[in-house]
Amino acid sequence: MAGRAVPTARRTRLGVELRKLRERAGMNTTQAAALLGTSSGQLSNVEVARFGVSADRVRVMARTYSCTEPALIEALVNMIGERRRGWWEEYRDILPPKLLDLAEIEHHGRSLRAAHSMHIPGLLQTVDHAREIYRQAVPDLSPPEIEHRVSFRIKRQAALYNDDPVPYGAVIHEAALRMQFGGAEVTRTQLHHLLKVSERDHVSIRVIPFDAGSYPGSGQSVYFVHGSVPALDTAELDQSHGPVFIDSEAQLAQYRQLLDRLESAALEPAKSRDLIHDIARHL
Repeated sequence: MAGRAVPTARRTRLGVELRKLRERAGMNTTQAAALLGTSSGQLSNVEVARFGVSADRVRVMARTYSCTEPALIEALVNMIGERRRGWWEEYRDILPPKLLDLAEIEHHGRSLRAAHSMHIPGLLQTVDHAREIYRQAVPDLSPPEIEHRVSFRIKRQAALYNDDPVPYGAVIHEAALRMQFGGAEVTRTQLHHLLKVSERDHVSIRVIPFDAGSYPGSGQSVYFVHGSVPALDTAELDQSHGPVFIDSEAQLAQYRQLLDRLESAALEPAKSRDLIHDIARHL
């Protein structure tokens, strides 16, 4: 087992899922290590991503833990396979590690969903809109820090524009559309960008209008990345200190339900485009 100086987000999640399988089997690390022919220390290091693990070893561990979900086992094995550095590694010494983890998780997602009440989702932001958001950060970011974060956010948007884009759905409250970050012209350009992106077959943008009244999860911002199997989904919440990732099964189920209810409360995509166009026209 080889140690890793900086575990990737996928390696970290692999360790978390192997720990979940062990705990579900009712074993502590000492019991599991004895059955696997290793030490409890080595097993713990695998679970916290300090040590790597082979595909064969993952299958042995799954079998030892009585996992009977072939799709999950193969999904865990596939988390080992890619060793090529992702584009986000260019920012390793520039941006907080959690932002790089978000890009990695997003890169491997099978579909993406977002819900925002006061901001345009990051993958839908223009350069000028994103720059203004970062200018409002607390504590203040230096001009170079702002530009690094803006370029990183724009590079993440390749998920929507590459040759094999993932399905993307966003629910945006009307309040976010009317927040004039950077002034009327920046906002108008941002809204026209939303209209253009919404024409893509794999993108769905729905708006919750003011006259919808109260709605589920009001005030929350949620970003949900669907993995290759539901157990590997990730919910991401924006906090002032950075992204927070959710991977517990019970919480993931709650956020899936929340996003479903938010979509139900929003206008259909065509009516959402009409509202966005109307707001832009009156700026």
